[in-house]
This record gives sequence, structure tokens and C-alpha cells, in this order.
Amino acid sequence: MAEPRPRFGVRSTLRWRLTLVYSAVAVAVGLLLLVLSFVVVDQALKAGSLPPGYVIRVSRPGPDLVITLGEVQDDLRRQALDRLLRQGVLGLLLLGAAGVAVAYVLAGRVLRPLQDITAAAQRLSAEQLDARLSLAGPRDELKQLADTFDEMLDRLQASFEGQRRFVADASHELRTPLAVMRTEVDVALADPDASVDDLRAAAQVVREATMRADRLVDSLLLLARSDRLSPEALPSRERVELPQVCQEAVQAVQGEIDARRLQLAVSYAPAGVLGDRGLLGRLAGNLVENAVRHNVDGGWIRVDTGTVAGRARLQVSSSGPVLPPEEVPALFQPFRRYGTARTARRGAGLGLSIVRAVAAAHGGTAAAEAVPGGGLVVTVDLPRSP
Repeated sequence: MAEPRPRFGVRSTLRWRLTLVYSAVAVAVGLLLLVLSFVVVDQALKAGSLPPGYVIRVSRPGPDLVITLGEVQDDLRRQALDRLLRQGVLGLLLLGAAGVAVAYVLAGRVLRPLQDITAAAQRLSAEQLDARLSLAGPRDELKQLADTFDEMLDRLQASFEGQRRFVADASHELRTPLAVMRTEVDVALADPDASVDDLRAAAQVVREATMRADRLVDSLLLLARSDRLSPEALPSRERVELPQVCQEAVQAVQGEIDARRLQLAVSYAPAGVLGDRGLLGRLAGNLVENAVRHNVDGGWIRVDTGTVAGRARLQVSSSGPVLPPEEVPALFQPFRRYGTARTARRGAGLGLSIVRAVAAAHGGTAAAEAVPGGGLVVTVDLPRSP
């Protein structure tokens, strides 16, 4: 559909609309002043008139001409008012013309930051988000708009960079099990004398790689699902007791705890949360699994639940490798595993990312702190259920 042509041959822009508004205001003020001047002059002339009864006798051939002084004064008043009106209208027209020119220039200066914002927005793309306004000047509405625009660009740039990094990391993680499967199949097909045991061993490796890819896909789907949720958009909302989900999470990895001779200590104080049981169970499971799999043999694990400052708290502490404090916040990023090779088989580095996403979906927070001497403490605070 073609864009409608502007009327009067002038494109209807905000600058022209502001110009017309400013000019109309100036003309309206000038017209008001002209009317007031007309009224004031008229009243002044009437107030200065002499009382009626005075006459002027003009001698001339023939009968004398007798004119009253009131008639003379009325005639002079009409002439003065007519002249005032003519000159006032002319001045009003000149004021309107000058007002349009001045208003157009002023509107351009006022709207210049908006033009800069528009130009910056037109230069933006998904690949180029580094344009910033950095508008200088007083802290007025336009300055606040420009700063808000810059902050929005910062968030967009961080989001796009995080998305690209996430896609690259996910592709890298998925490539590893696929490469393992392809290699095993190629080796089995290239050996015509492969025995049944060899084929079974290759099938077992392929099965483990498939399971790893399946777990990774499930984790990615869970992370994407949690990132889109809010407390009002949870699939289900019911009262969930954190001690219960923690106990279930510990039971799921009890075999690994015993195999690695980890010392387990629990303290289950009542802590009820209103939310999705499946997501909260995955949150507790990820915390306990991370505490077990990123621990040292013969280390320790502690799981605590309770209420702190009116909020339900779940805290999982464990021993492990020494973590620099500045590296701890990065552990919540997808595919970040400190001290573990990216191709390690013991997880994809999504555990704490899912923990933070699930906590945020329930209106809570997740934070981590390095343990002096080695290990990590992860604390999750959630709104307490009534």
C-alpha cells in the first residue's frame, strides 16, 4: 500500500508540527495583546473626553457651522483606533512570519537529540550494536531519553552476545557426543572381522554418547523453558516443601556419595515454597549433583533448608577444588565449568544456569560463594509460601 502524500506539499514531521504550535501560540499572544491595546486605548480616549455641551462655531460665508466638541472627539477616537487596528494587524502578520522562522529553528535545536537517536537506531543491526549517543547537556527529558536508549543498547548487546555464545557453546557440546558416535560406527564398519564383543562395545559407547546428548538437550530445553517463565506463568503452583525435594535429590545420588566416601550432613528446617514441584525438584537435584560430582574423594557435603528474613532458603555447601572468588559469578553462565575440561563427560555446565533460571522463575535469587580452602556454597532464596 502506497504511503499517502502529504498535504500542501510539506511532509508532516514533528518539527513542522512544533513549528506550527509555537507560531500559533505567538500569534495568539500577539492577537490578545492587540485586543487589550485596543480596549485600553479606547477606554483612555473616552475617559479624557470633555463633558457634553461644548460647541465650536466655525465662521464662513453664509450661515455659521456649529460642531459639538463631542463629535470632534468621537471622530478623532475612531481615527486613532482605526490606525491602531491597521498597524496592529500588520505587526501581527510580521510577528507570525517571524514566529514561523524562529520556531522552526528552535524546534530543530530541541529535536536534534531525537534525530541523533533515530540515526543511531537506523545504524543498528544484530551484528552492530556498538552505537551509543552519549548525549551531553543538562539533565532534562531528552538527556534521560538518550541515556535510557544507551542503557537499552547495552542490554541488547549483552543479550545478543550471550545468545551467540550460548549457541556456539551448545553446538560445541553437542558435537562431542556426535563425533564419538560417528567414530565408533566408522571403526566398527571398517573392520570386517569385528567380533560380537567388539560390536557390543561399540554399541555401548554409542549408547552412552546418545544418553549424554539426550541429557544435554533436556537441560537446554529446561533452561530455555525456565528463562521464559515468571511466578505468574508457572505451569503449576502448589506448596512445595524444600526439605522433601532436597531429601529426594540426596537419595538420587546416594550411590555416588557412598562410592566417593563423601561425608553428608543435612539440616532440614521447614521451608515451604509456592511453585512448580518439577522445577524446584530439578533445582535441588542440580545443586546436590554439582556438590557430588565436583567434589573431591573423601570430601564433605552439607544441605540446609530453613527460613531467613521471611524467605525460604536452600543452601548446599561442599568441598572441592579451590575457586578464585572472581571466577565464582561466571559459574552461573551456561557451559562454564571451572577446572573441568569442556569435553568432560560429567556434565555440560548447565547445572547452575538452570538453578538461577528456576529461582528467577519463582521470584527468587541464587548466589554462590567460594569456600576458603576449596569448595563452593550455593544459596537460593525463594518467596515463602503462606
